[in-house]
Amino acid sequence: MSIESDEDLRGLQHVGRMVALILAEMQSAAVPGITTAALDAIGAAAMKRLGVRSAPQATYCFPGFTCISVNEEIVHGVPGPRRLSTGDLVKVDVTAEAGGYVADAARTVIIGRGSALASRLRRSTVSALRAALRAARAGEPVSAIGRAVELQARSDGFTVVRELCGHGVGRAIHEDPQVPNYENRWQRDVLTEGLVIAVEPMLTAVPARAEQMRDGWTIRTSNRALAAHEEHTIVVRRDGPLVLTAA
Repeated sequence: MSIESDEDLRGLQHVGRMVALILAEMQSAAVPGITTAALDAIGAAAMKRLGVRSAPQATYCFPGFTCISVNEEIVHGVPGPRRLSTGDLVKVDVTAEAGGYVADAARTVIIGRGSALASRLRRSTVSALRAALRAARAGEPVSAIGRAVELQARSDGFTVVRELCGHGVGRAIHEDPQVPNYENRWQRDVLTEGLVIAVEPMLTAVPARAEQMRDGWTIRTSNRALAAHEEHTIVVRRDGPLVLTAA
């Protein structure tokens, strides 16, 4: 969607703030020994308290309130009995709806003290998101975002997940345009003033394909390579994006 009124902007800013609060609460609770189901329950309780609902659950009947993906799992991890251990690289992804508006954000968390590789991969993914946000200006091609992400990943010795991408968001979870994390020279879409998109670099420690697991939801690396994921929902503007899901 694109911002068409002050009401649109207020609605998106509200749900974006709620997503940021839920993510922060879940990150604080992500400690060794907690199950992914218990971590999801913390997110669910925060959603109820803040007056928002899980968009994946409402739209796709996702079997959880949030997506929690561990180590080689890239996205869409289903919460369950798995206990988090020191060193795990955990991706917490929260997509919420309130008043007809949707915001989406994700954060990679290292449980306790992680490996040097996990730390470098997480830092690179954070840097890739920052680079993508700098590139996300009205009038620029959508592919400028992917170019910025891939350049950052390559400079740090990592690779992007090419099968998954960012997307338009705002009234629904997934809207046009697609926002790849590499430069797709065939994509002709242009970033326009007021466009709402989810920018979400997904990087792997070594080149890997994305594959769906037997649960029908979780997507992991085909070679079990470590993966990281960072995401913000933004409003595109000429002088730089408005980040709706910033803490």
